[in-house]
Amino acid sequence: MLTRLSALALVATVAAGAAYADDIVLKDPAGDDNGPGSYVYPTDPAYKAGSFDLSQVSIKSDTGRVTFDVKLNTQLEDPWRTGTGYSVQMVFIFIDTDNVPGSGHTASLPGLNVSFDPENAWDKVVVLTPQTAARVKAEAAAKAPDMAGDIVTVSSKGRGQSIIGSAPLTTFGGGDPAAWSYQVVVQSNEGFPAGQDFLTRRVSEFAGAQRFGGGNDSSCDPHVIDILAGAAKGESSEAAAQHAMLSHECSEDGEPLRQPVLGMVSP
Repeated sequence: MLTRLSALALVATVAAGAAYADDIVLKDPAGDDNGPGSYVYPTDPAYKAGSFDLSQVSIKSDTGRVTFDVKLNTQLEDPWRTGTGYSVQMVFIFIDTDNVPGSGHTASLPGLNVSFDPENAWDKVVVLTPQTAARVKAEAAAKAPDMAGDIVTVSSKGRGQSIIGSAPLTTFGGGDPAAWSYQVVVQSNEGFPAGQDFLTRRVSEFAGAQRFGGGNDSSCDPHVIDILAGAAKGESSEAAAQHAMLSHECSEDGEPLRQPVLGMVSP
């Protein structure tokens, strides 16, 4: 027969196990931080190797909050002294919370130059950035007013190799994060975005101190450095799947003939 103390210990063990079971881990292979396969980093030393190489994303739901832990393939630094523990990265976590085809947004945030498959339209996007919440909300209102209500701004911190942020589960309308679908887009924090770009850094034909290279100067290419692909198990074949998903076509005068269409990954 269980004593009161042993019964409490058993309950605590079961509860801890339940919380652990709720953890979602999505992995990405190393070395595919090159967009469609051709992109190279800016030349400034602040953009050190691995800075945009997605390693894994852990999602945990506990005590009414959802925590996102995005791990990159390098130790994070804060060369621009943002006070957040990281400077050059920005991560978008697009979430399909209802898994209803055609429900949600198929357009992405301005400046990424990608769209989403209607079967995987996104309902919420979590923005992990060193920028202040006020700046993100102002950008959303000015550049993506029809999406602003679905852009989730959280306070985030860089710790070790991880960018971590959390939001109340109610922000996403409740539900079970293990039943949602995800796409994670790694970009670069840009304090002075061009045109209507949503705090994103453009990719040019040739790399510069503050510009990625290997793209197109006319901005018809995807401004995406790394994403999840395949089954998100971190297998080497997922790099080829990423390159295929981000393939695109530009006209001679730089107009987009075919832009990438992203899918989601289900845990």
